[in-house]
Amino acid sequence: MGWLSKIFKTSDHKISEGHYHNSHANYKDDADSYTPSTSGDVWPKSEDEDIDRAIALSLVEENQKGSGVNDYKSQLEEDEQLARAIEQSLIVESPPRPRYGNENMHQPVPLYFPMGYRICAGCNTEIGYGRYLNCLNTFWHPECFRCRACNLPISDYEFSTSGNYPYHKSCYKESYHPKCDVCKHFIPTNHAGLIEYRAHPFWIQKYCPTHEHDNTPRCCSCERMEPREAGYIGLNDGRKLCLECLDSAIMDTNECQPLYTDIQKFYESLNMKLDQQVPLLLVERQALNEAREGEKNGHYHMPETRGLCLSEEQTISSISRRPRLGTGNRAMDMRTQPYKLTRRCDVTAILILFGLPRLLTGSILAHEMMHAWLRLRGYQTLSQDVEEGICQVLAHMWLESELSSASGSNLLSASSSSASYASRKGKSPAFERKLGEFFMHQIESDISPVYGDGFRAGQIAVRKYGLQKTLNHIWMTGTFPF
Repeated sequence: MGWLSKIFKTSDHKISEGHYHNSHANYKDDADSYTPSTSGDVWPKSEDEDIDRAIALSLVEENQKGSGVNDYKSQLEEDEQLARAIEQSLIVESPPRPRYGNENMHQPVPLYFPMGYRICAGCNTEIGYGRYLNCLNTFWHPECFRCRACNLPISDYEFSTSGNYPYHKSCYKESYHPKCDVCKHFIPTNHAGLIEYRAHPFWIQKYCPTHEHDNTPRCCSCERMEPREAGYIGLNDGRKLCLECLDSAIMDTNECQPLYTDIQKFYESLNMKLDQQVPLLLVERQALNEAREGEKNGHYHMPETRGLCLSEEQTISSISRRPRLGTGNRAMDMRTQPYKLTRRCDVTAILILFGLPRLLTGSILAHEMMHAWLRLRGYQTLSQDVEEGICQVLAHMWLESELSSASGSNLLSASSSSASYASRKGKSPAFERKLGEFFMHQIESDISPVYGDGFRAGQIAVRKYGLQKTLNHIWMTGTFPF
């Protein structure tokens, strides 16, 4: 009966649809309440009248209740639409910053939404009551929006992305912003806001552009910029040599003789034995430049000449004893002696710059020996690109033969002194091989029209026709065969 139901409407009800919490409970009738008597089980005197009145009131209430339900549903729909509008206007577009420790902060206004309306991209579960983030075109629990690098929640209002993964700005910088291989700092941006750096084409070494002008040492052999914490030695002629290249560096004339013998055997294996014994001398940069000026003819590889095949009589200052390392990693106590060249044939001597690694010294020596072979065999005066080109082909062939050695023992067999020095330092053959590959890369990528283009034309000819047929064609025509 109607009045019995009215007795139980004495407490609030939470009417929820989804996760919207509505406070439309307390639906109490404003009409007077009629409660039954509690004095006994007997009806009052006007029993019939009271019952009729209760029935009538109950019928009126039922009519009013039907109308109220419709009003309630309409009101609920309006409330839901309003809540959704507020929700969309207050969505946190960037990650909110949670409280850490005793830090003071202002929390964003909590947003509420229906169950199942949002799925967290981090944990793939429903997002219930509370805040959520709308980032990367999806939704997240704040604690699930984590940095790809450190796996900690992203609490900043700005973050970086790589692919579809979020990062703290600091973690992204640590992972993707290039660091200078010299100073180990992040490479700064230029005036346009772009990251600008220099990179070695072979070693893939990145460094700040300022290091090209701040006296940062660069190895004269491998051409790498030296990191601040790395050591290097300063040679007497101003060149810098990194410790890795120093491990196999050849420092005096006597130390180079075993390498000279190895390359003579290499030429013999190609049926190109030199008929004359040509002196080999290791010299300083100044002595090499002076000898170059004393030659009437010749083309020299700029910006620095590291080897010469001489045809004139001269007196050369040759290095007779390797320097020792002194204070400040300086080469000291190097001994030189004069060596008078006499002309017994068309070649008087081969000069090589001292202080270079064995493989670089050997490639320069193989190049200069080809000059000597051409002159001793009576080849006519050749154009610079043909003569320098075929000499570079022989230098490249020697490097290739060294690196293709099955055992790799040749990499450290320059002399007893260099081998023992390498063993004392724990020399890694892996770097020696990499260094040889770099010297081959230098020959292959040379952009000069004489040495670079000449080498590439000569290499094509040798690969197509073979070395002997190419040399025969040069003898007859002075050009490479095509």
